[in-house]
Amino acid sequence: MNAHAKSMNIFTELTYRFNADKLRAIISSGQAVVLHRVAIMSKDGDWILREDADTADRILRVLSEYGAQYRFGAPLDMRWLSGGWSSHLEFRYNQLRIRTDFFTRPPRLSQSSLEKLWREQEGRDLPFVDVKTLAEIKKTNREKDYVVIGELARLMSEPQDQLRYSRSAGDLIMFAEKYPDSVSRLTNIRPVLKTISEGRQRLEEALDAERRSLIHANERRLMAYAKAAEEWLAIWPDVQRETAGHSLIEAHNIIVDKAEGILPFQVS
Repeated sequence: MNAHAKSMNIFTELTYRFNADKLRAIISSGQAVVLHRVAIMSKDGDWILREDADTADRILRVLSEYGAQYRFGAPLDMRWLSGGWSSHLEFRYNQLRIRTDFFTRPPRLSQSSLEKLWREQEGRDLPFVDVKTLAEIKKTNREKDYVVIGELARLMSEPQDQLRYSRSAGDLIMFAEKYPDSVSRLTNIRPVLKTISEGRQRLEEALDAERRSLIHANERRLMAYAKAAEEWLAIWPDVQRETAGHSLIEAHNIIVDKAEGILPFQVS
């Protein structure tokens, strides 16, 4: 194991192990927020995985050494992950419950953005998503994530990026005064910018409406996956009983066999 990993937390330790001989996993979500120093800690680990069978095998082998078990979700199998599903596992470590989540197709990221992310993270000692990618990923249905997006925007170096992601009416008004041409160019991408000229109160109302719209969009996305997983959820207690006492690799094979034909690979 990399000596550096031993001195860091369990999530960075896992990342070094996942990527021991090639880049397979990029830290995302909460742990990336910590690495960008926007938060002090996060209790869960999330990774974007390279979409190949070798990566899935490596992740499972590493987690099996920690005694990990599946939580409800899709199998860590590229047939499901490539359809936008995520896989959830957990294990005990130093009296703590460590939750790990994996996906290959983060919501709101285009294929070209993903390809760019993999190119940029290649060769990095500790790969984790950049602030713009993280801001897109954080457009969830949780109110607290929009505070995070606002803080991430303040880390962005380009005015046009700050205009696209800022959650602060005051900041947007200041940027509009300094970069009026950028505001004009970006109004089609972010309509809320059109209200800057209408005053702070109107802008704050527009920011609140924008946040609610993004939350509702993510809720609709999650509802589609929840609907597709209804049959899988119904038999999950039986699957857990059948896999109890098995190693992670054995349990994984059982779970894959049970999920086939019940949990669809793709969701509309």
